[in-house]
This record gives sequence, C-alpha cells and structure tokens, in this order.
Amino acid sequence: MLQKMTRTSEKGFTLIELMIVIAIIGILAAIAIPNFIAYRNKAFCSAAEADANSVAGTIANWYAIPAHNSAPTAASLGFVPSGTNTFSIAGGPNTTITITVTDKTGRCPADYTNAATSLVNPKAFWTGNMYTKIMAD
Repeated sequence: MLQKMTRTSEKGFTLIELMIVIAIIGILAAIAIPNFIAYRNKAFCSAAEADANSVAGTIANWYAIPAHNSAPTAASLGFVPSGTNTFSIAGGPNTTITITVTDKTGRCPADYTNAATSLVNPKAFWTGNMYTKIMAD
C-alpha cells in the first residue's frame, strides 16, 4: 500500500533538460537569424536587377512593333517596378540604351554592390544604390 502512494515512475522533463534544449535553440537562432537577414537584404539587390532585366525586355518588345520608331519613355512602357524601386531610360533607337534602376530601400548590402562594378561587367553594374544595365544596339 505504501508503494502505491509514492510515485517512483513520474514522467516529464527535468529543469536541466529543458534548459539544455532552450540553450540549443538559442544557439541555432543566433546562427540562423543573421544569415536570414543577409539573404533578405540581397533579395533587394536581386529585385533591382530583375527590374532592370524586365525593363530591357519591355524595351525590346517596344521596338518589335514597327510603328514604334522613337525612344520609349518610362510612362509609355507602362512598367511598374517592384517595391519602391524607380527606373530611368536614356538613349533611343540606333543608339545605346542605358537603364538605371534605383534601390530606394537602401538595404542592398555594400559588399554585394561593390563586387558588381563596371570593371567586372561593363554592361550591368552597381554604382551606390543604382543598378545600371546597358543595351547596345
């Protein structure tokens, strides 16, 4: 009877086990969160680059129509860039067209933009928070 009153097979976790699990989760979070933030910030760079490529495709589509023999403007293309990005177009038919997309968020990492300079790729490069794509005729 006395054995039935005392529980010798209690189930559950001890305080030490719970503290070890919380410490492991904390260590994993300390490693994962900075990497996640870096990947998210690089996504802003990729969005600007994708916008420039989309504008280039839209310009190519513009010139595919025979009646369009003048330089397109940003308004005539009808392209809306992602997020808060803005873009500008310089040049026109039978000349080099320069597309510049500005990352208005300012969250594109400097190490990413500094690695993609005009010396690395003179037709698509970063200058500060502006991505420039050059379309040659």
